[in-house]
Amino acid sequence: MSSWRRRLVAALADELGTARGEARLLAERTAAAAQTAGARAEATITAAARKRTKLTAIHERMLATLRARRDQTLASGIEAARAAAAEAAPAAAGATWDEWEPVSTLGRGPAPLLRVGELDDEAALPALVGLLDRDHLALDASAAPALPGLLLRAVGSAPAGLVRLHVYDPERLGGSLSAFAPLGKAGLLSFIGPSGLRETLDDLVEQVRRINAEVLAGEHESLAGLASATGRRPEPWRVLVLVDSGIDRWHDHDRAQLARLRRTGVAAGVHLVTVGDLDEGMPLLTDTACPGLGAAVRLDGPPPTPTITATAKAVAEKHAAGREPARLVDLLPRRLWAARSDTGLQAALGESPTGEPAIVSLGDNPPHALVGGPSGSGKTNLLYAWIASLASSYSPDELEFHLLDFKEGVSFARFASGRRDPTWLPHVRLVGVNINDDREFGLALLRHLKTELRRRAEAAKAHEATKLEELRAADPEGHWPRIVAVVDEFQVLLETRDAVTDEAVQLLEDLARRGRSQGIHLVLASQDIAGIEALWGRPSLVAQFTLRIALPKARRVLAESNHAADTVPRFCAIVNDESGVPGANRTVAVPNAGHAEAWEPLQHRLWQARPEGNEPPALFDGDHVPDLTGRTPAPETAILGQTIDVAAAGAEFALHRAPGRNLAVLGTRSAEAADVLASAALTAARAQHLAVDICCLEPDAATGALGLASALEAEGASVDWHDNLADACKDWEDRADGTLRLNLVYAVDAGSARLDPAQAASLRAMLLDGPERHLHTLGWWRSVPRLREDLGGFSARFDAVDAWLALDVQGPELAPLSPASGGPAWYPRLRRGLYFDRARHRRPQVVIPYATGAAIARPDAVLDGPLN
Repeated sequence: MSSWRRRLVAALADELGTARGEARLLAERTAAAAQTAGARAEATITAAARKRTKLTAIHERMLATLRARRDQTLASGIEAARAAAAEAAPAAAGATWDEWEPVSTLGRGPAPLLRVGELDDEAALPALVGLLDRDHLALDASAAPALPGLLLRAVGSAPAGLVRLHVYDPERLGGSLSAFAPLGKAGLLSFIGPSGLRETLDDLVEQVRRINAEVLAGEHESLAGLASATGRRPEPWRVLVLVDSGIDRWHDHDRAQLARLRRTGVAAGVHLVTVGDLDEGMPLLTDTACPGLGAAVRLDGPPPTPTITATAKAVAEKHAAGREPARLVDLLPRRLWAARSDTGLQAALGESPTGEPAIVSLGDNPPHALVGGPSGSGKTNLLYAWIASLASSYSPDELEFHLLDFKEGVSFARFASGRRDPTWLPHVRLVGVNINDDREFGLALLRHLKTELRRRAEAAKAHEATKLEELRAADPEGHWPRIVAVVDEFQVLLETRDAVTDEAVQLLEDLARRGRSQGIHLVLASQDIAGIEALWGRPSLVAQFTLRIALPKARRVLAESNHAADTVPRFCAIVNDESGVPGANRTVAVPNAGHAEAWEPLQHRLWQARPEGNEPPALFDGDHVPDLTGRTPAPETAILGQTIDVAAAGAEFALHRAPGRNLAVLGTRSAEAADVLASAALTAARAQHLAVDICCLEPDAATGALGLASALEAEGASVDWHDNLADACKDWEDRADGTLRLNLVYAVDAGSARLDPAQAASLRAMLLDGPERHLHTLGWWRSVPRLREDLGGFSARFDAVDAWLALDVQGPELAPLSPASGGPAWYPRLRRGLYFDRARHRRPQVVIPYATGAAIARPDAVLDGPLN
C-alpha cells in the first residue's frame, strides 16, 4: 500500500476515533442531559402535584371559610333580626306568654309593634304587626284566637289608661273578651250592645274631629308626631273591636262613619280591629299569614285567662290612682333668672294636655289669683310649684315674695333660714307660719303692702308714670321688683266679724284694685271659700281675682256654672284666667314640688346664686316665743313685748314726765305678767340709769322677782326691795327726786286689801302724781274691778293709768279702759296680750310677752335675802 494511502487511512482512522470520542462524549453528555432533564421533569411533575395538592387544600379551606362566613352571616342576620324585633316590640309588646308581664316602654316615638306569633321556618323569628299609631287590623275567622293576646299586649305595653277598648260583639255580647272586664270599672273598656253601635261610632268620629281641631290644631300631623316632639301623649288610643259584626248588613250611616274612622282615625289614635268581617281596606291577619311578611306564620295561642284578668285589674287600679305627676325639674327654665318682670310674671305651673309647659301669668291682666282645693287635693304642692317656677325665672331684683300660712303647720318655713337648713329662698322677704291664732299678722302684712303701694304710687307720680313698667323705665336705678303675696288659708283672716276682718277686707279691696298698676299681686288660697261672706259679699273685690285655679273637688273657685273641678283627675288643676267662665278652662298636670328631694336642690342652687347683700327673710312663727336678748330702747322708754307686725318691733311704753304714765298689767297668768314687768324694767335699765322698787306679793313670782333684782343691778340700776305694798307706797315723795324711778308691784290687789285708808290714799296719790316726778308704777292687777277699786271705787276715773296690757281678760271686761264702746273684740289666748296706750294708740294692739327667763336667771352667788 502506498504511503499516501497509508497516511490517508491513518488520518481517517484518527478522525474516526475523534468522531467516535466526540460521539461518545456527546452520547454521554446527551445521556447526562437526558437524565438531568428527566430528573427535572420528574421534579417538575412532583412540584406540580404538590402545588395541586396545596391548591386543593387552600380551596377547601376557602370553601370552609365561605361556608362559615355564610353561616355566621346567617346567624348574625338572625340575631340582628331578633334584636330589631326586640327593639320594635320590647317587653310586654313582644314577650312570650311564659315570661310575660305588663311593662310600659312607651317613649317619645310611636307605640311598639305587637307580637302575634312566629315565622314558620328554622329561625322562628317573632311575627309582629303594627296597630297603635300605625294602622287598623282585620283578622279572619282562623286568626280569631289571636285577638285576646293582641289586645293584652296593647294594653300591657302602654301606660295605664292610655289604651281604651270599645268592644262590639253582637253574637256573644262581649263574652269572647270577658276576661278584660275589670278595665270597665276604670272606664277603659265598654261592651257595646246591639243598639249602641251608632252612638259609639258617632262619638269616635267626634273624638277624631276634636283631636284634629283642638289638640293637633294644625301644628302636628298626628298624635304620634306630637308625642315624638313633646315626649307626652295627651290623648289615649281608642280601639274599636268589631267581632263578627255583620258590617255588610249595617245601615248606610254606620258604614259611612266606619269609613271615616278608617280614613282618619289612625292619626288621631282611633283604631279598628275587625274579626271575621273581611275588609279589603285593612291589613289582614290569618293563621298562616301576617301583614307585611312574605313567610308563613304560626300564631301564638291565647294568653291564660288569669293573666288577662290580673293585668286588667292592675291597669284599672293604676289608672284610678291618677296620672303620674310631671317632674318639677322638667318645667324649670334651663338658665336661671333670664326673664324680666317689667310687663308681668310668666311661669310654668305644670304641663298642658299636649305635654308642653302650661304658662300662668300675673300682670295687668290677670292681676291676682284665687286658688282652691279641699284638704289633700295638692293645694300647697301647687303653690310650691308656682313659687319654684317664678323664683327660677326671675332674679330677686325682679321679684319678691311675702308668704303667709294660716293653717297649723310650717308649709312656708322651708323658704327661711333654719337650724336644719341654713339656706333660704333669696326672693322671699317675709314668711309667716303657725299664724292661725294670729290674724293680726295677716293684717300687718296687708298694712305693709298698703304702705309699699303708697310709696310706689308717690314715686310713679314724681316720674309721671302710670304703672310699674313706666316707673322702672323712668327710674332704672331704683329697686322696683314685682311683689307676690301668697296667703294660704286666707279665709281665717276673714272668718270673724270684728275690726280685724273689717280692716282686712278694706285693705284687700284697695290692694286688689290698685296693686296691679304698681306690680303688687295677691294669691289667695283656701280649702273652701264657700260661705265667706266678707269676701263674696263684695263682688267688686272678687272680680279683681280673674285668675282662678281649682284643684279636684274645689268649690266656688270657678264660676257658678263651671263644674270642671268635679272631674279633674288627681295631680291636675283647672286653670282659668277669665274669672272662671267654662270656655277658658285649661287642664294642667302639676309636678310634685313639695317633696324635699324635689325642692331642696333647687333652693340650694338659687341660694348659691343669690346677689351680694341678700339677707334671709323675716320669719314670724306663731308658736315661737321671742327672747328679750338684745332689746335696748331709747332713753325713758320701756319695752313690754313684741308687736305682731312685719317689723317685729317692740311694744314701747314711754316713761316721760306726764300725768298717768303708769302701766297696769291685767290678768291671772302670773308667769306672763312677771315677764311683762321684767321686760319693762330690764329694757329701761339698759337705756339709762334708773332706780327700781320691787314689791312682790305673789309667792309664785318671788323667785323670778329676785332674779330680776339681780339682773337689774347687773345693768347698773339701783334696786330696793319692799316686803309689802304699804312700804312700797310709804314716803314715795322722798324717793321721787326727779331721777327716773320704776315701782314694780306684783299682784297689787293682793296687798291693797290690807291697806288702811291713809295707806290707800298714799297709793292713789303715788299713781296720780308720781309720774310727773318721774316715778312710774308698773303694777299687776288680777282683774279690772280690783284695779278700779284701788283707784277709788266704781265711780273712779282711770286717768291715773295711761296704759294697760291685758292677758286673760275678756274684751267686754276691758270696756271701762277701752276707747271702743263695749270693749275691744279681744279673745284671750296663750302668750298674747292686748296693749293700749292712750297717749299713742288709736286702738289696742296685740303683743307677745318676751321670754325673760334667760335674762333674769339668778347668778351662782345666790342672794342671801331680800334686797334693802
